[in-house]
Amino acid sequence: MTTSERATAPQDVHAAVADAVGRVLVGNDDLVRGLTVAVLTGGHVLLQGVPGVGKTTAARLFARATGLDYGRIQMTPDVLPADVTGTHVYRQQTGEFELQEGPVFANVVVADEINRATPKTQSALLEAMQEGTVTIEGNTRSLPDPFLVVATQNPVETQGVFALPEAQRDRFLFELRVEIPDRERELVILDRFDTDPDLGPDDVDPAVSRADLLAARDVVGAVHVARPAKEYVLDLAAATRDDPALEYGASPRAALALLRAAKGAAALAGRDYVIPDDLKGLALQTLAHRVVLGTDAELSDQSPREVVGRLVDETAPPGAEATFDPATDD
Repeated sequence: MTTSERATAPQDVHAAVADAVGRVLVGNDDLVRGLTVAVLTGGHVLLQGVPGVGKTTAARLFARATGLDYGRIQMTPDVLPADVTGTHVYRQQTGEFELQEGPVFANVVVADEINRATPKTQSALLEAMQEGTVTIEGNTRSLPDPFLVVATQNPVETQGVFALPEAQRDRFLFELRVEIPDRERELVILDRFDTDPDLGPDDVDPAVSRADLLAARDVVGAVHVARPAKEYVLDLAAATRDDPALEYGASPRAALALLRAAKGAAALAGRDYVIPDDLKGLALQTLAHRVVLGTDAELSDQSPREVVGRLVDETAPPGAEATFDPATDD
């Protein structure tokens, strides 16, 4: 394998980024993997976790390791849509209005505590996340490529927050949970930062380039998805639509998201075709945040993740006779 091939292979891009992020961040391998799949498939990520588990730090580390521009928006109730997208500012020196771009004009944009912003400000991200553009005072501007929104939420606080509407949640490829580390990993954190208290994202050098990411993204796009795998996607989506615990199941956009995510997972595993385990392994984090519980399920304190997890376990994947490798397909 040549140097250029190594640079564009998705599994090598992921390995290089994970190694760079791991110089500061302890554990959270699934988080780095999810961010890598998202950036290689044009998706966005919603991070759930209590304060202090490194959600924002992880996103900034990922931006540094991938060599991408980073922007951060601290979401509060007084943040306006123009604070996200930008606005035209009058320059007295020239007597003209000049566009001042907002923090959304970056490759990796962190919307910190997104549920603290008002619905009007949250919706300012909708066009950006779906279309890769923003409209400012009637003018449409393209956003950088690649473009990844990483939004964080604190699931503990319920006062002074605005829950994301279904349309906004549906724009996120994944909802990832960032958990408190176990005792062994937390000891590593204490040792690492006791030795170097100032260790942070600025200590990480880019491990790959933007060109590497774009080339790896092309590889992901070429991953083959056989008919049995697509049928499995439809079976999983149908299970969420038919289950009485859910008022609204997965949309066609959710099914497409699961398909894209599985292609990314297959590429990171070094395969050019999707297998059922790719789909099953990502179904929970791709579908659970997109469904809406029914009244009975809410009253019985079920969570969307519990319901979707049960449905994934109950939905049989394609049998052994199914063919997934494009080299053996008819």
